Amino acid sequence: QVDLVERGGGLVQPGGSLILSCEASGSIFSMNVMGWYRQAPGNERELVAAIFSHGGTNHADSVKGRFTISRDNVYNTVYLQMNSLKSEATAVYYCNFRDFQLNDYWGQGTQVTVSS
Repeated sequence: QVDLVERGGGLVQPGGSLILSCEASGSIFSMNVMGWYRQAPGNERELVAAIFSHGGTNHADSVKGRFTISRDNVYNTVYLQMNSLKSEATAVYYCNFRDFQLNDYWGQGTQVTVSS
C-alpha cells in the first residue's frame, strides 16, 4: 500500500507559475514511476508528466517547455513546476505512483485554476 499526499494548487493568473508536490509513503521499492495527471470537467484524465526512479522523464506535448517534473528519491517526493500557465491548464491534478508490479496508487487530487 502506498499513500500519496499532494500539496500546492490554487488560483493563478494566466502566465503565472505554480508548483505541485506529492509525497509517497508506505511500501516503496526502488523501481517505480511517479507522475501527474489532470482532469478537466467533461474530459478524461490525461497524463501531464511522469518520472522514473532512475530519472527518466516524459512530458505531454502540450506542456513541454513550460512544465517540469522532478523527484527527490530520499523523501519519495515528486514535484511539478508549472510555468507560463494557460487557462486550459485548469483542472484537478492527481499524483500517481506505479510500483514495479504495475499497481497504481492515486492522490486525492488538487485543484489548479488559471484565471484572471
